[in-house]
Amino acid sequence: MTMRPPPHRIVGHHPMPLRLSRRRRYTVYAVGFGLWLSGALWLLFHYFLQSKGEFGPSENPLEPWWLRLHGIMAFAALWTFGLVWGVHIVMGWRTRRHRVSGGITVGLLGWLVLSGYLLYYLIDDQWRQLAAWAHWVVGLALPVLFIVHMTRGRQRTARQHHGPPQA
Repeated sequence: MTMRPPPHRIVGHHPMPLRLSRRRRYTVYAVGFGLWLSGALWLLFHYFLQSKGEFGPSENPLEPWWLRLHGIMAFAALWTFGLVWGVHIVMGWRTRRHRVSGGITVGLLGWLVLSGYLLYYLIDDQWRQLAAWAHWVVGLALPVLFIVHMTRGRQRTARQHHGPPQA
């Protein structure tokens, strides 16, 4: 006989919901927004805000700084992901809550880590360009999926505390 895990963790005698603490939530928001913004700004400066050089368009002086900030934020995101893995993802998976949106989010984050690594180390230009496009598309779109996942969790919490909506 297989036992289903409880819908929440038990700490002492008090149930602990899957929702992250305010401090951890704000850490996720700040790191995620910083990572997204630095990547979006790098794209903007790389493709649309090039400087006019003596021999035509040249790299904007701020472009490498956005990429450096993006790299720093990527390290912070890996640390934050480890934090969220231990206190949210594992328990959410066990309780079978929001597996689709959570699983897709984790999978896409994994893709961003892999494609970011490939962008840093790939030498072949054709494969590098393919990895770049896939990284940019997923990276720019990921906040939408994150908001869907977060909203669904909040709706479920509200239903648990207030019951189903009244007609």
